[in-house]
Amino acid sequence: MYTLSEIWIYPVKSLGGIRLPEATVQQRGLQHDRRWMIVDENGRFITQRKVHEMALLDVGLDADGLRLWHRHAPEDVLQVPFEPSTPTPLRVTIWDDEVPAVAVSPEADRWLSDKLGRAVRLVLMPESTRRLVDPRYAQAQEVVSFADGYPCLLISQASLDDLNARLPEPLSMKRFRPNLVVTGTLPYAEDQWRTFTVGEVLFQGVKPCARCVLTTIDPDTAATGPEPLRTLATYRKQQNKILFGQNLLPQTLGRLAEGDTVTVAEQGQVPLVPSTP
Repeated sequence: MYTLSEIWIYPVKSLGGIRLPEATVQQRGLQHDRRWMIVDENGRFITQRKVHEMALLDVGLDADGLRLWHRHAPEDVLQVPFEPSTPTPLRVTIWDDEVPAVAVSPEADRWLSDKLGRAVRLVLMPESTRRLVDPRYAQAQEVVSFADGYPCLLISQASLDDLNARLPEPLSMKRFRPNLVVTGTLPYAEDQWRTFTVGEVLFQGVKPCARCVLTTIDPDTAATGPEPLRTLATYRKQQNKILFGQNLLPQTLGRLAEGDTVTVAEQGQVPLVPSTP
């Protein structure tokens, strides 16, 4: 029996995550997950890959919005309502996608610019925006939030345990920023999960997650180092990509809770690149 052991959301892309006891699965992924994003003066997305200091900005979830604070100055809190009072429409760029968004507020822009030492803006993805999943992997023109490419990411605890057994110092699951963590499996069992349910919600595994330098940034200190990519490259490299975790498409919507049973319906190697019909 496999069990959902952890649920995580990252409301502002590349800032701190929030562990939840339960969550709602929506078309774009878990509710509130990566619905906000920080962009530069040209509207292009910014992440920890470029600005390591973002690892030190934490996020809390309230009934009416988000709380943001810098870990070294927790008394200075930015309140971000779920719906901006005077939303300003604009277009932003994430990877190769240019999509409609709305600016949250000048106050949020000033606060983040001060904390990150550069001119930035905070934007929200409205419900009307349709950012499509890569058509090579989409099943039915699914949409995604400001996540890198897919609505959800799953990693088994056994996979992390196996990796940590190979590392000089163990790493926490926070390095890999999953939405769902599952226990009770063999290491890398999720590589084979094509369709499965978590509680009553049906998911499809569509693409192994190719990992980048963001995993080498310590989420507690923002310090960087060679791990875990150096070790993962010795046994998890395929077609010049280092794989860890499984990208998911929700096939149904609903509620998830820690402790839910995970039932695999269909197994088989999920390819990095889909075969040509």
